[in-house]
Amino acid sequence: MLFNSLSFAIFLPIVFVAYWLAGKNRRLQNFLLLVSSCYFYGSWDYRFLFLLLFSISLDYFTGIKMEEARNRNMKKIWFWLSIFINLGFLGLFKYYNFFQQSFADFLSVFGVKTNFWTIKVILPVGISFYTFHGLSYVIDIYKSRIKAERDFLNYSVFVSFFPLLVAGPIERATHLLPQIQRKRHFIYAKAVDGLRQILWGLFKKMVIADNCAEYANMIFNHSAGYSGSTLLAAALFFTFQIYCDFSGYSDIAIGTARLFGIDLLRNFAFPYFSRDIAEFWRRWHISLSSWFRDYLYIPLGGSKGGTLMKVRNTFIIFIVSGFWHGANWTFLAWGLLNAIYIMPSILFKTNRNYLDTVAEGRYFPTVREFFYMTITFTLTVLAWIFFRANNIHHAFSFISGIFSKALFQKPHISKEAFGMFALIGLFMIVEWFGREQQFAIAHIDRVFSKSIRWSVYFGLIVSIFYLSGKEQAFIYFQF
Repeated sequence: MLFNSLSFAIFLPIVFVAYWLAGKNRRLQNFLLLVSSCYFYGSWDYRFLFLLLFSISLDYFTGIKMEEARNRNMKKIWFWLSIFINLGFLGLFKYYNFFQQSFADFLSVFGVKTNFWTIKVILPVGISFYTFHGLSYVIDIYKSRIKAERDFLNYSVFVSFFPLLVAGPIERATHLLPQIQRKRHFIYAKAVDGLRQILWGLFKKMVIADNCAEYANMIFNHSAGYSGSTLLAAALFFTFQIYCDFSGYSDIAIGTARLFGIDLLRNFAFPYFSRDIAEFWRRWHISLSSWFRDYLYIPLGGSKGGTLMKVRNTFIIFIVSGFWHGANWTFLAWGLLNAIYIMPSILFKTNRNYLDTVAEGRYFPTVREFFYMTITFTLTVLAWIFFRANNIHHAFSFISGIFSKALFQKPHISKEAFGMFALIGLFMIVEWFGREQQFAIAHIDRVFSKSIRWSVYFGLIVSIFYLSGKEQAFIYFQF
């Protein structure tokens, strides 16, 4: 069930009404959320529902066993049991075929022919996300940061809450579980804010991302026949596609959760206005970046050791982050490239220079800020080419095609595609003036009159109906 589908438009109001009709009965509310989440997830493929329930049961059970362990060794046994099983399932479904094929290709270089078994399975939707939910919970119990949740219903809702189930944000038990454990009351202003964020997310996804996807796919899939300027246009289309697709999903998820009185972690903070790569990664997919920081980078030693340790740890988290996105060498190359990008900040200790919002309190950036944003954006666009390319060779040929004499020719794209760039420009202006908010139109009720606000809402709704591209699945569903 897609957020941008008619079925979800019917599903959400039904769940919303039933949820609040339960009144002050918290357990009934949680039960309704669990049933709704199972239906939501099962609508993709009911067989994967059993895998989700197994993952929930495993971490719930091992969490209690770790807390009840009589000694440190028993606690370790239960901890590593959960880790190995969780990562084992993730590896089996997501990486087995990749590793066996890569190993077979490696042996073929030496003339050794192999015939390994491959697994013909569909990747369970959201497996990377709900696995990381469970891992963070188990790790926090092992580190004695939290107590094990004894209520199976509460824990099940924490992992399976349908707005975040298939593509995040990746939640922490310390943030979400307390909200599930306490009573929730309907707050009109919070619900309105949630609807506003849902509307903005739908616009980003259906109008910007889906239209960009059509042009990006057309050029990327037949890149050999296009000029450098056209390839650059495709790279830009994909740059805005992936941002509006994923941040649009996050907006819808966060806004939907607010309808139920629940606050989810922020996942994007206007990353394309970043002044260096370090700032970009504090603003892009925040829940995943912070997850790797807290559960991988810091345990490895973080920035406390010498320069070599910092460099090693940085490369590890970026390579793992690339690999998390999928079983393809292009994702590893994308992660490696971002690690290289961020190295100057690490080596010269400037990675925390930009903790504020660019041009905070001002309408326009300084020349220096604009220059840094342009450089950072350009590097990001180049990195996205590896993310989107079919393979490494495709990525390099695509980039070499951009940096040719044909770069200065007029792009071979339609009038509609040129119009799309104009729409992207308008979108980025709105994002720029809303960059100090949680999302671009969050404070529209404080700035404009009621008539102007409703005109904006009406305009967004009309554009969604009349300017939407062909329906595309959310990009991060494949991860």
